[in-house]
Amino acid sequence: MRIAKARLIGPVGNEAYAAFAVALSFFVFAYSFRFGQVSILAYYALWLPLVAVDYKRVLGNYAHYLWIFAFALFACLSVFWSQAPGVSARAAVQYLSHVVCALIAMRVVDTQTLVRGGLIGTGLVLLFSLVFGVYHLDPLDGTYSFVGAFASKNQLGFYASLAVLFAFAALFLGVERGLWKLVAVGAVLVALYCLKASQSATSVLTTAAVAGLCLSLRMLEMLAPFHRKMLFTALSVLIVLGGLAAIYGGGYEMILGAFGKDATLTGRTYLWQQGIAAAGEAPVVGIGYQAFWVQGFAEAERLWADFFISTRSGFHFHNTFIAATVETGLIGCFLLTMVLVVTLAGHLGRLLSAVRDGEALVLFTVAALLAVRTFVEIDILNPYHAGSFLLYFAAGKLTDGRRRPALQTRPERLPMHRGRGAMAA
Repeated sequence: MRIAKARLIGPVGNEAYAAFAVALSFFVFAYSFRFGQVSILAYYALWLPLVAVDYKRVLGNYAHYLWIFAFALFACLSVFWSQAPGVSARAAVQYLSHVVCALIAMRVVDTQTLVRGGLIGTGLVLLFSLVFGVYHLDPLDGTYSFVGAFASKNQLGFYASLAVLFAFAALFLGVERGLWKLVAVGAVLVALYCLKASQSATSVLTTAAVAGLCLSLRMLEMLAPFHRKMLFTALSVLIVLGGLAAIYGGGYEMILGAFGKDATLTGRTYLWQQGIAAAGEAPVVGIGYQAFWVQGFAEAERLWADFFISTRSGFHFHNTFIAATVETGLIGCFLLTMVLVVTLAGHLGRLLSAVRDGEALVLFTVAALLAVRTFVEIDILNPYHAGSFLLYFAAGKLTDGRRRPALQTRPERLPMHRGRGAMAA
């Protein structure tokens, strides 16, 4: 039996396969540490074989994506000066291939299908955690938190945040109607329960902040582009000033106290200090991609002991910029930050310039969530992670010279318009 190419590499006509591939990818990202290499091979099997169907259509012109590949390529080069070259080589190849899969997904998945696949995938991840999840004691603050089927409550909180984000897109951004809105409501209820059970202040605060931002941008769309930009600039200045006033006025401690946290963020400030000190050992190019948290290395062993990490794995500096500088130096940190900032600013430019651009609104929401979390997590630094997958998906959509409308022109879908802020191919 022959299968039409459109059923696989659409994006019009391949909605069923694309949603399934996105959903399964999210499940693999969440639980590959439980299911092992078989799950990673399944992830590759979802995307890489599409190249054989029509490599020109699926890959596009990678010369346009050099800025997207910059950090991954530099991570590969770090093998030559890494203090753990074997570890760096394996991790860098994994990250590079992960970027390729994200860009393939970008070429064959439209934004509505991403939202649908995201709803299904995050829903499955959260339900799996509710069924097989456990509570863990945090030895630093003496509290029990629901971590689901993860080893960290912050990862459970991250997928709950993603579920809320995709549900927000389905319910309020005009992406979905009918049955999918019911699915979105169900996902929100499960996600809110997981956020409450996990007691992850990071996830709760970032989710609330990004949802509020996107709702505000949705309201700004009612204005003409010029007035929209002026009002957005004014609101941004007010928010920054208000945030600074709250920090210096004690608001920072009040918010942390509401979540039962102290001023050290449960030891994170000490961990950041140690990371900055480690980065000073090789500030320009770092010690090698993923070459710090290696068993047998003195500093890693000391910090694992300080934070009671008996498994001696799955730990990090809880800050993307510090972690990237330690591993790849200021050069690598700049390259990774460039991908994030250009993606965020590019979709914001599209959003503020176009009459109405649903794709830009959804992808800006994704980029904003990842940007906020960079200060306390490393979602975009590792391979096989939903954060890095979504970042490179959004970056590719921005760069793709033949960018397709994310929400197709069927009557029930929101019409899309090309924004002047998009990068030309």
